Amino acid sequence: PDPTGRPPRRISGITSSSRSSFEIFGSEDHGRMKLLTPFMAAAMVASSAAFAPGLGFLPSLRTHGAAVSQRPVAARCWAAAPVAARVMPTLRVSMVSQSDLAMPALSSTMKEGKIVQWTKNVGDKINAGDVMMVVESDKADMDVEAFEEGYLSAILVEEGESAMVGAPVAVIVSDQADIGKHTAPGAAAPAAAAPAAAAAAAPVASGPPTIQILMPALSSTMKEGKVVQWTKNVGDKISSGDVMMVVESDKADMDVEAFEEGYLAMIMTGEGEVAPVGAPVALLVMDKADIDSVVAPSAAGAPAAAAPAAAAPAAAAKAAPAAPAGGGAKGDRIVASPLAKAIATEKGIDISLVTGSGPGGRITSSDVENFKGAKGAAKSDAPKKPTGPVRPDNVPAGTIMATPEAKKLAKKNNIKLDKITGTGTFGRITEHDVLAAAGKAPEAKKAPRASASTRAIPDLPDGPVPLSGMQVAVANNMDATLTIPSFRVTRKVETTKFDDLYAALKPKGVSVSALLSKAVALAVEQHPLLNAHYDAKTKNIVYKKNINIANAVAIEGGLITPVMQNTNEMDIMSIASEWRELVGKAKSGTLKPAEYNSGTFMVSNLGMMGVSGFGALLPVGIGSILAVSASLPTVVMRKGMPTEVKVMELTITCDHRHIYGADAAQFLKTLAGILEDTPMDMII
Repeated sequence: PDPTGRPPRRISGITSSSRSSFEIFGSEDHGRMKLLTPFMAAAMVASSAAFAPGLGFLPSLRTHGAAVSQRPVAARCWAAAPVAARVMPTLRVSMVSQSDLAMPALSSTMKEGKIVQWTKNVGDKINAGDVMMVVESDKADMDVEAFEEGYLSAILVEEGESAMVGAPVAVIVSDQADIGKHTAPGAAAPAAAAPAAAAAAAPVASGPPTIQILMPALSSTMKEGKVVQWTKNVGDKISSGDVMMVVESDKADMDVEAFEEGYLAMIMTGEGEVAPVGAPVALLVMDKADIDSVVAPSAAGAPAAAAPAAAAPAAAAKAAPAAPAGGGAKGDRIVASPLAKAIATEKGIDISLVTGSGPGGRITSSDVENFKGAKGAAKSDAPKKPTGPVRPDNVPAGTIMATPEAKKLAKKNNIKLDKITGTGTFGRITEHDVLAAAGKAPEAKKAPRASASTRAIPDLPDGPVPLSGMQVAVANNMDATLTIPSFRVTRKVETTKFDDLYAALKPKGVSVSALLSKAVALAVEQHPLLNAHYDAKTKNIVYKKNINIANAVAIEGGLITPVMQNTNEMDIMSIASEWRELVGKAKSGTLKPAEYNSGTFMVSNLGMMGVSGFGALLPVGIGSILAVSASLPTVVMRKGMPTEVKVMELTITCDHRHIYGADAAQFLKTLAGILEDTPMDMII
């Protein structure tokens, strides 16, 4: 304690994901800070600084391993009079890892929200995907889920109270022992400055009022999203709740619904293109007649600067006679609304000959519909007949006709199909059209040599292919496994009794995965160390009371691990039913975060593919993963006679920082006993 009895000063350092509290004690000394204890010197970080009255300009402090803040650190003075550090001051450092739960934006027009109900209380355990609160927005009451795990340390905005979007409403700490020890959220000034900065950088648009559809954050780790498919076209009526697009995040493909009503006026991010979270991807208008007048947003400042310069040419354009090339041409680019282009294509009109009446000479749909031919044209006023293939009358305008292979190639090469002219029947876009647009025109196939095989040689993929969002996430997780010192232990298990039990339960819908999950959960009960993980920051073994078995499932374009909660407490029929449901959600991309990231023990089963043996990589955050191979016929000696039995190889990979070889061997011995001797334990 301070020898003078003065209260301490506290300097609260704020990082992007957690906060650290530091208390410096000293008596009044009119000298300057001369020396630091070795402990203080080790705690100082030169990345940011804080100013405290009486202490001068101090480097920010943090404990070893804490994140470095790139923002100024807020200082709060607890003493009335200035207190200078003594020559040999005392330093007390406490670290609380915490995160703030902010009021989410549940619609593009929402500015604040009222908390109708808190579904969690202070001290409760929070899992990713848990419903934390019910919020009343300007549209409806909606559940708000948690993206992070931890414990609810404080509720900052009570039921019935309102908070601005982005404002903290609760505090979550990672350790149960830190409940109530968190620091208050940061000062409001930086938070208030953020919207101002965002507003300054926000895009502005001329023309009628529009509503922006933004790229949503579909997970807490998502930074950008790829638009896989637009389910609505320009001109379509949009109602609240309609699925507008399918977005590929770093977790899965998910449908994105509309919160607003109106008409889709512009698609700013096409299929296959990527946009950062929060960026506008489409525009809506309230009146369908305004669709032609909508122009793409541009960076603030640029339009304002360009407007005066553009005014003179615009006035000159009005005084000058109409140019034969049409008012919508700017150099080689035709400025026309999407609907106008679609009508021109449908009617076979060369849109470069149409004079635009919209802003800046933009060609609108009415300009195309009223087009009677350019004055002074050498040919008749009738629209030119299209020189390419004619589309059937029953195909709606704007529909892109392409073969399945052409669509795949276009997505692979990031080429928009609406920019390609099809050469197939009725203008259908073919594989050759896409390859030509990509500059990869197919070469003529070489005639087979006389000695070559007579079978058809398949076309194999060649060249780099970008990873999907899920594949990138899997790759990052696999890179992280290289930081874990792991080891493997293998044991062969006879499966005669297990196979008999499976044959009896298979007609009732029980799978091998369900039986193995139950057997593993029962073995984990007797060896809880293998259900724990090692925390490198705190140097602790973190035990888990719940036994949540995660099974790896291969899906198109990636890998995911659906989780069965409290598997040891469930009966085998409930496990089988839940597993079928989870696999269905995994393949359709509809798993919730809590259904794939809450596993405490993992199983990877390749036995159905006939694999005789393999080892699995250990993901970060768990202590063990079990690799299960196929049950194969094997000859063993019984009473001096060769006998055929079925044997399955089990290989467990463990974190060697807290699990040792003997621990893994004892676990496999227990599991082998359940499978070989007492399989009925799985159904009792």
